[in-house]
Amino acid sequence: MAPTRSIVVGCGRVGAGIAEHLARAGHEVVVIDISTDAFSRLEPDFSGTAVRGDGTDEAVLRRAGTEGADYFFALTEGDNRNILSAQLAEEIFSVPKVVAKINDPVRAAAYADLGLSTLCRTTSLVDDLGRFAGLPPMAGASGVRTASGHHAHGPADLTMAAAPGGPALPAAPAPER
Repeated sequence: MAPTRSIVVGCGRVGAGIAEHLARAGHEVVVIDISTDAFSRLEPDFSGTAVRGDGTDEAVLRRAGTEGADYFFALTEGDNRNILSAQLAEEIFSVPKVVAKINDPVRAAAYADLGLSTLCRTTSLVDDLGRFAGLPPMAGASGVRTASGHHAHGPADLTMAAAPGGPALPAAPAPER
């Protein structure tokens, strides 16, 4: 049986931490970061692979072995980069378990509703601090928010949505085949 393969985009504290945790558990881990210096956060005996490159670049993701990966973690400091790399992992490389760290709670909820699993550090911290202060846990605030919707996987699936309270928009026409 082949080892579980995990791709981690972003080698900050969280990225390095989960990469090491997964590697110690026997996963085959590839960490991608645009900065060579970021890899210094990894332990000297890290058994995975470090790839210098942009995690939003399809060629870099292909070189890192994203195709056939079991897990994909988008953990950079940029919400947009995380969303884009996670969408590439799902739609181009068909990775079955993908999560994007998104710091903006509204965007994290919206993308989960659109079909992308998210982790919002802001919401998690607010919940943890509230519980420390004796408040009850916030519903849905802890952990990965699993995708609850379905997002488009190609031009034939695209539809246009109006802003709340705005006029209804027609669906985009399907491309001719």
